[in-house]
Amino acid sequence: MTRGHILLIIMVMAAALANAQETVEGMRLLGAGLAIGLAAIGAGIAIGLIGAASISGLIEKPEYRVWYLIFIALGEALAIYGLLISLMLMG
Repeated sequence: MTRGHILLIIMVMAAALANAQETVEGMRLLGAGLAIGLAAIGAGIAIGLIGAASISGLIEKPEYRVWYLIFIALGEALAIYGLLISLMLMG
């Protein structure tokens, strides 16, 4: 290895260390975006499936409508948990 190669390696390592803080910040923001995005997708799927089943069940047994609302609220809680995790990652 020549002196030029060693100098080039040192310069690349110094640049990588200088950008390390920006990389950590970017990964943190990416994680926050993924947390809320994936949680919202999961909550949307859950609410869609639960809502369809609730309407079917409401026709057969209308006295259980409070339980159907509770199940929909549990599906919505997924999105709220994702929002809380993303806020914790942001702050």
